[in-house]
Order: sequence, then structure tokens, then C-alpha cells
Amino acid sequence: MIADIGGRRFEWGLRTYVMGIINVTPDSFSGDGVGGNEELATSEGLRMVREGADMLDVGGESTRPGHQPISTSEEIARTEGVVARLARETEVPISIDTYKLEVAEAAVAAGATMLNDIWGLSRSPGLAQLASSRNCALVLMHNQDGTDYAGDVMEEIKHFLRNSVDRALEAGVPRERVLIDPGIGFGKTAEQNWIVMRRLSELRELGQPILIGTSRKSFIGKALDLPVDERIEGTAATVTAAILRGTDVIRVHDVREMTRVGQIADRMR
Repeated sequence: MIADIGGRRFEWGLRTYVMGIINVTPDSFSGDGVGGNEELATSEGLRMVREGADMLDVGGESTRPGHQPISTSEEIARTEGVVARLARETEVPISIDTYKLEVAEAAVAAGATMLNDIWGLSRSPGLAQLASSRNCALVLMHNQDGTDYAGDVMEEIKHFLRNSVDRALEAGVPRERVLIDPGIGFGKTAEQNWIVMRRLSELRELGQPILIGTSRKSFIGKALDLPVDERIEGTAATVTAAILRGTDVIRVHDVREMTRVGQIADRMR
């Protein structure tokens, strides 16, 4: 499948694409949040593009465990200017990491061409109509409250994502612009995350490009008994495994290093 996102061509399956993470928050779990510093966020984004990022994902509200929710207006204030500057100063697609329709609308008006919904349209179905009407790509992630699953974890994730994809297609989003994300670290224990990683190739059954975000996450930290700033090798291992199981986009903090990892993993694949 070939997708046009923000004027850029993405041929799924040709190689692994890299999404750089820009946290415009003061409380990111990874310690890389730039708060309300628009200048710093923009320079970080431009650096990531120089280092190999194919797209940038701007988020204004932390989703770490125990995070403090913020208002829609505050989230817009944090992200709108950064999205606008990055859209002006670079040619890669800019994604807005939000599940709130009003935040996404403001970001699209500012130049975003990709919506990254951590709730897979289950909380804001209107994001599908927005993506359709404004020709945006849509990332649909599996998520749930709590870590209890009635049956097989991977089967439930696939069921959730199938429903999310169906909603997007019904709203008119072209199939090639709908990506799926199993939601590593969201509604899952550390062991459940490893189950998903081992069985990641099963997501190919859904026929959609796959995005995954394992970067610096706690299941890596628990396995290695390391703090967040010492998880780059663990991240590299999970990125390699994900690519060998068919992942199309890796969402990462360490763009330069993971771009290189991706190039080698693509050669092996």
C-alpha cells in the first residue's frame, strides 16, 4: 500500500519509517518534556528530521501512569504553536498526539496532517470524520482502563483494533492512511507487553500498516532494572524485534540511534 500523508509518499512494507516524539509537557515519563518552550520544541523537531525522522508526533498531555489531566484549552495552547512552526519549517508530516477532537481540530488548522489517537476512536469517534474531511492519516491505538482481559490478550487487542479500523473506513478514511498500534504500556502489565511483542506479527492479519512505540518504556526498565535514561539498548532490541515481525513505523525518542537500528533490521528483514 502507498499512502500520501502531508504531501509525502509512504510505501508500507518498503522500509521502516521513523516517528520522532516531541513532548510539549512538563511531566513526560521519559524526562524529555520541553514544557511550554515553543522554541525548544521546534528546534528538537528540526534536529530529529536531520537525524532521520520521517514524521513528528507532537503531544501536549502526558499519558504516563498517574499523570494529571489537563484542560482542552491548555492542551491546545501547548501544541498549536509548535505544530504551526514545525509545519512551516519542515516538510515531514506533523502528527498530533491527542484523543480530544477540539485539540485535533486546532492542530489540523495549524498544519498537522496526522492524528494519533491513543483510544482508537473509542472516546472521540469524531476524529475519524476529521481525518476523512481533512485528508489526514489516522493512528488507532489499543487502550483500556485496567489490565484485566476476559480472554486472550492478543485476540482482544485485535478485536478492538478491527472495530477501530472499521469506524475509520466507514467515515471515509482511505485504508492506506489508517495505521494500527497495539498500545505497548497502555492497559497492560509488563508481562502482557511481552506477550504482545512476541505475537506482534499477528497484527498483519488486519491488513493495516503497524506503528509501535516501545521507546524507553517501563517494561524495558523492569526487565533490565534500569532507569528511563538508561534504556536505549533495551529500546533498540524491542525496535529490532518489532521490525522483524512486520512493523512499519517506530515511534521513538532517540531518532538518530533508532534510525540506524531500523536500517540494519530492515536489511535482516
